Amino acid sequence: MCLIAVILFGLMVLQAAVMLRRGRLLREELRNAALHEHAARERVQEADLVKNQFLAAVSHELRTPLTSILGWCALLGDDEVRRTLLDEGLASIDQAARVQSALVEDLLDVSRIAAGRLKLTLATIDAAKVVEQAIASVAPSARAKTIAVHASFDGDDFMMIADPVRLEQIVWNLLTNAIKFTPSGGAIDVTMRRADARLEITVRDNGEGIAADLLPHIFERFKQGAATGARAGGLGLGLSIVSTLAELHGGSIRAESAGLGTGATFIVELPLNGPPEPAAAPAPLEPPSHVGQLVLRDVEL
Repeated sequence: MCLIAVILFGLMVLQAAVMLRRGRLLREELRNAALHEHAARERVQEADLVKNQFLAAVSHELRTPLTSILGWCALLGDDEVRRTLLDEGLASIDQAARVQSALVEDLLDVSRIAAGRLKLTLATIDAAKVVEQAIASVAPSARAKTIAVHASFDGDDFMMIADPVRLEQIVWNLLTNAIKFTPSGGAIDVTMRRADARLEITVRDNGEGIAADLLPHIFERFKQGAATGARAGGLGLGLSIVSTLAELHGGSIRAESAGLGTGATFIVELPLNGPPEPAAAPAPLEPPSHVGQLVLRDVEL
């Protein structure tokens, strides 16, 4: 009987230990579930905040050029005003329409990227001509702020396989970003060179620069940098789109800056022979929680 009692007591102790262990595991699971639920709720709240901020930015950025267009259209309806301000009005309407078109294109590109539908149309192109076209397209904006844009191409052979429209978009976005954050009277330098089997395009400005804490996140969507912390216009999509387009080409982009007030440098590297595999759309994005022969070309705006 004593042996049986000892065995029963041992079984009771073992069962109690098992129940205690199960209780600890259950409490741990409940604690982890609570932590996951809290983290998920914070992510939802953050995503909702980002969405609201984005919608507010879109509304503001689209309304600004639209207000200019409607205002000038109303003014030009007056015969006397039309005779004296027609050229100025048409120029302002054209500029506002271009700004609005660029905003819409950025939104469409982000939508294509998020859905994994952005693709390249590859061809053999002269990258020098594409870069020159991008520089020419931003010339009016640069002149409006008296910003000098210098282009120096190190070499004379820049044939490569790329999407010419998207390559021009890369350079145009980088130049537009540089103009936005460069004060009047500043300067922007565009250099291009071949490095082994890759093409390197550098856009350097002497503008506001990039804060150290922002630099690692500069290519994320909706990120903007400004010395004052104030919005500088735009939706914060351009550099994110540039980064995606560079990656689609099999290349990369990096940003360098010594801090606020020191200017910024963006370096794009692309393979001359095109992407290693046929260009395909990137994976859908998750919601949020970019010494050779000396200067054979020298363009100055």
